[in-house]
Order: sequence, then structure tokens, then C-alpha cells
Amino acid sequence: MADTLYTSWGRFPQIAQQGLRLAWRGDELPEPLEGTSSLLPYGNGRSYGDVCLNRGGTVIDTRSLNRFVSFDAETGVLRCESGVLLSQILELCVPKGWFLPVSPGTRYVTIGGALANDVHGKNHHKAGTLGCHVRALELLRSDGSRQLCTPDENADLFAATIGGLGLTGLVTWVEIALRKIDGPLLREESIKFANLQEFFRLSELSDADYEYTVAWIDCIAKGASLGRGLFARANHTDSKSQVVDVDRGARVSVPFQPPFSLINRLSLKSFNAFWYMRQRQKQHTRTIHHRPFFYPLDTIGDWNHIYGPRGMLQYQCVLPGEDGRAVLRNMLSDIASKGSGSFLVVLKIFGDRESPGMLSFPRPGVTLALDFPNTPDVFRQLDRLDAMTREVGGAVYPAKDARMSAESFQSYFPRWKEFAGFVDPAFSSSFWRRVTGDKL
Repeated sequence: MADTLYTSWGRFPQIAQQGLRLAWRGDELPEPLEGTSSLLPYGNGRSYGDVCLNRGGTVIDTRSLNRFVSFDAETGVLRCESGVLLSQILELCVPKGWFLPVSPGTRYVTIGGALANDVHGKNHHKAGTLGCHVRALELLRSDGSRQLCTPDENADLFAATIGGLGLTGLVTWVEIALRKIDGPLLREESIKFANLQEFFRLSELSDADYEYTVAWIDCIAKGASLGRGLFARANHTDSKSQVVDVDRGARVSVPFQPPFSLINRLSLKSFNAFWYMRQRQKQHTRTIHHRPFFYPLDTIGDWNHIYGPRGMLQYQCVLPGEDGRAVLRNMLSDIASKGSGSFLVVLKIFGDRESPGMLSFPRPGVTLALDFPNTPDVFRQLDRLDAMTREVGGAVYPAKDARMSAESFQSYFPRWKEFAGFVDPAFSSSFWRRVTGDKL
């Protein structure tokens, strides 16, 4: 494969690098291409930063590893190759009465990428991360060995690979336990809330009875309205009825890349005010197909283009404890005062179910996620947010990062030195070298 512009979803940084594909999961691991120094698996490029990028190295494009190996429709145990998309799993399992145990905000990620970043979803307070539902995986190492990893066999390597950012070797297949459902529908309640205090109250009232909880917030609101937004909570319904599938893919698409970012103070203020006010009643209840609930942005093709040629930076942090709630207020005040941020700002409470992943990001606390246009000022702003996160012992999500310092990473993930012992010597990434000083 010739040099290709492999990029992340944030489109920053953009790196031209060489890639290879494995035709079959039984193939041997390739050597890095001539002139390159290391290998890194690359799935569907939906990570926001540089965990999926390897400047000066070779990426192994895993999308050709797209086969299902086995599926037991009675138990919901699925084994598939690492390049299978979550959307493909849903197409197979939902009609048979099963659902992903955990899903991120897009279904266009590979199962290998979801495992490498130990993704979480709207049900973290109930189900934890994807890693909590992985039963087994096969890891192809650069010494030619194939390691079967489970919670009991090669348990340390299993823990390092879940959330291991693709650095422990190439995952060829994954086995996960799915969640039983009666149909494709959810019963959703959307509740309008006036400020952060009301958000925390709604979360405390909802987490026991609702499998999925999440909030959109207005990142421009200030003062008494700081953190206002719409709180969504939902459960799978017991209805077996089907709805007309009008959401197979993107309904609309951003047809071109504008020469500048369309996200600015004026557009943010207008959109956030409109989105908050469009739900006139305090509470709205509906039965909804799972796709618009879990994957609202998947209906807009290439939506990342609206940030222009410089791309965007995503920031997701988790802030533990009461001190974390106070820091969240300071963060939102900083963001609102700068008129920065994004249309889709997500707030969620993480539960206390621990992942088996050694570098897993979620931990008990409140998590905030939003996008920033790539401007010179945004790096200084994100440094300020990092300092606030470190202050309360929080963390920033590597899957959505393109610029955190080594100091920050090593503070957020104190087991990183232990993890480094499991990194395959032939594997590296732009992210790993940035946060550890590894020169490979």
C-alpha cells in the first residue's frame, strides 16, 4: 500500500504514512516497511487525536479483518475479527434479540479500536466499559507468537491490551458477551434542566432505574444558567415490534470542507440557545429507535468537516468527588467566557464498576466531553483545563487527545510504567512517544 493520508476523526494532526493490510487473521505480522521504525494497528480512524497515528512508522490497516467467527444466538456470545465495525455487529445481533453491552457515540468504530480504547457509553453507571464484557482475545506479537488472553489466561497481557491503545500487539479476534433485548426500541425521557445543580439531582434520581443516562449542555450559558441543558434517560422496551428503518446511514452529509471553521462564538450562541429552547415542555417522553438515541451524529456524514482545514481538538475529562463538581463549574465558566466549545457538549456520571483495563480512562466521577476548533488560543485553554483536571486527581481520555503533556498523562495514569512492560517492542504510536518520551 502506498503512502496514504491516515488521519484521525479530529483531522489533527494530519500524517502521511505507509500502511499494510493483513488478508487473513492467520497471516504473520508484517515487518515495518522500509524507512519506517514501528507498527501500529489502525481501524476506522474514529479516534480524535493521535492514538491511531504513527508518524514515521507503518500502520496495519485492520479493516480487511472484517469476518464474523461465531455467534451463539442462545447465549449472545460473539466472536469476530478485530476490523468488524460495531454497525456490522448491530446489523447481525439486533434482529436476533441482542445488543452491544456498551457502545460509544458512533457505531462506525471497529471492535478492535473499541477494545484498544476501552470505550464507555451512556450506561457506564450500570455496565462499566466494553472491557468488562470481553471474554477472550487473540494477540499476535512481533515475535510471531499468538497469545490467547482471557481474564484467567495471560491475565496481565489481557489487562494491558484492554485500553492498551493498540500497543501490545495486533488483536486478530475478540469475543464479547452481548446484552439481551426484546427489540430495537427504547423508551426515552428528555428533561429540561436549568443548571448544574439540577443536572446532578437528575442523575442521582435516574441512575438506579434507567440503564442509559446522559445530558447535553449549553456551553455558552453563564451565571445562574451555567450548565443548563437537556437530560436524557432511557431503557430498552419490551416491545418486539419493528419500526421502519429510515436511519441506515447518513441522512445528510457535509459535501465539502469550508476554508475556515464554521464553529465560532456567534454560531455556538445561536445553536445552543435554539437547541435548549426547542423543547418547550419540562419533560418529553417518546419511544425511539436505538440509532438516533445512541448515534445522533452518525446521521450527518463527514460532520467533522465543519471545523475547516485545521480540524478540531476533542477534550474529555473525568473529575472525581465533590471537588470535581466544583472544578467542573470553573471549567464551564472558563469555556463560556471564551465563547469556545462545540454544538454537542456531553455531561455524564461515571459509575464505580472497575474495568479490567490497566490504562482504562473511566473512574467514578463526572465526565465532560466537547470539541474545540483548532485555533492558536485553544492549546492554552486546554492546558488550563488539564491543570484543573490534575488538581482533583482526574484524567483525560487518550482516545480523544492530540496534545496532552507527558506530565499530565503520567499523572492521569499512574500504572503507565507497569503497562510499558507489556508494549510490544515493534509497536509504537505518535501518542505514546509524546506522552512517554519513547524514541522508537
